Amino acid sequence: MPVVVDIDVMMARRKMSVGELAERIGITPTNLAVLKNGRAKAVRFTTLDALCEVLECQPGDLLRWEAEADSADA
Repeated sequence: MPVVVDIDVMMARRKMSVGELAERIGITPTNLAVLKNGRAKAVRFTTLDALCEVLECQPGDLLRWEAEADSADA
């Protein structure tokens, strides 16, 4: 998947647990884990806004795009 989620990186920098972050942004720890592990199909802007506010970061600190390796080159 070319979109990489770096929520865990920001959580580590802020020394924040999944449970604490989930509580502060108002979602379940399970849903945060789905998002954090890159298994979510979508993210609400309200959730992204809450993540940025609590983690004191920009959306680009949480999400980035990486080109997929061409399967013919692999």
